[in-house]
Amino acid sequence: MITRRSLLQRSSLGLGSLALDGLLGEEGLLAAGNPLAARGSHFPGRAKRVIHFFLNGGPSHVDTFDPKPALAKYAGKPLANTLTTERKTGAAFPSPFRFDRHGESGIEVSELFAKTARHIDDIAVIRSMQAQVPNHEPSLMLMNCGDSVQARPSFGAWTLYGLGTENENLPGFIAMCPGGMPIKDHENWQSAFLPGAYQGTYIDSKHEELGKLIENIDHPHVTSSDQRRQLDLLAKWNARHREVRLDERLDARIHSYELAFRMQAEASDAFDLSKEPASIRELYGNTVHGRQTLIARRLLERGVRYVQLWHGAGQPWDNHNDIEKNHRKLASEIDGPIAALLADLKQRGLFEDTLVLWGGEFGRTPTVELSGAGKPQMGRDHNHYGFSVWMAGGGIKGGTIHGATDEFGFRAEKDPVSVHDLHATMLHLLGLDHERLTYRYAGRDFRLTDVHGKVLREIVA
Repeated sequence: MITRRSLLQRSSLGLGSLALDGLLGEEGLLAAGNPLAARGSHFPGRAKRVIHFFLNGGPSHVDTFDPKPALAKYAGKPLANTLTTERKTGAAFPSPFRFDRHGESGIEVSELFAKTARHIDDIAVIRSMQAQVPNHEPSLMLMNCGDSVQARPSFGAWTLYGLGTENENLPGFIAMCPGGMPIKDHENWQSAFLPGAYQGTYIDSKHEELGKLIENIDHPHVTSSDQRRQLDLLAKWNARHREVRLDERLDARIHSYELAFRMQAEASDAFDLSKEPASIRELYGNTVHGRQTLIARRLLERGVRYVQLWHGAGQPWDNHNDIEKNHRKLASEIDGPIAALLADLKQRGLFEDTLVLWGGEFGRTPTVELSGAGKPQMGRDHNHYGFSVWMAGGGIKGGTIHGATDEFGFRAEKDPVSVHDLHATMLHLLGLDHERLTYRYAGRDFRLTDVHGKVLREIVA
């Protein structure tokens, strides 16, 4: 049986269970106010919005932001302190990429992200992240929703619940993934037991034409004024229907209709890159990732609260073999756009209150992965024991390193950081106390960080 929420999530409109209340609130037909209206935070926050670069599949920390020279010393030799991995791995596998020091901080960054490294003095690298299991699905749920097993609201949904959005004509939470969805698809941006208005909106950013980026953005047969009349009538019927029942799924459907109408004008402008100067389009690059990152900046400056940029369908960074070739190709696609965004946010005065997060669901082993026949595949297996993410802007203390893995990069040894700690810190920067941001469901007050999490004050400016 398909529920209304399931229908909304699978809708070709791609609007999921998002936004409205404006119309019904204005007419006094709905008692509750707009769930997406901007709200005050628990305390003054440093960040107003978030952009999350998600390298789905798991980038290798020892090939990007956590150099391990000891791997070269022990190249081809077995390591005594290896940990249990999902697949069989062999000897130490030194990084094929050069690391250089950058900025006044002198933080070492791989050549893969040489352009991003120009901004290293604005970046805090966390080298001691830990997940719970070496599998994509639970690790994706943990990183996005704070729980690797149970269905829980995503970070973006919690952010909307806590702060609302600053533009009621656009979704407050947008997830862009070119070519299709990542593993676990819409569950990565689900609202779960939170009202459906807080769920993320999926955009397939491989397209350039507005009509393909956002399906059904224009009605081919009905004028805008006629659509408005239809929605007004539908709103009255729905309000009458709602008087005898309380169903959040119905509210989500009402929200999605109204938001779809409002988006027809607003989204056409936000997604139109032809309105950007040629110099800005050149800065980001005329590529899928260049375009989607520029669109993300246009959304953020228009009041969208949370934008998540996925690398592509499935798990492109899951490089079990030929990691030199594959990581080099993948990094070349996003290094330039990331650096362009950081520079662009600074020149527009948006960097200081925009929190930027980069990373995947886990890291990769410092040992080489072996085939079934026991031969090196020149790739790396999953590693949840220790990996790297970084944050910038939005109150982050740049030019800093937090935590460390062991000499080979297998396990977080110094100041381990859980995903709950990461989420608590991000909420803190948004002005939200992770222990106070709760929602009562099934007789219990739930929160994003469950009963865990501490703010990483060492990386807060």
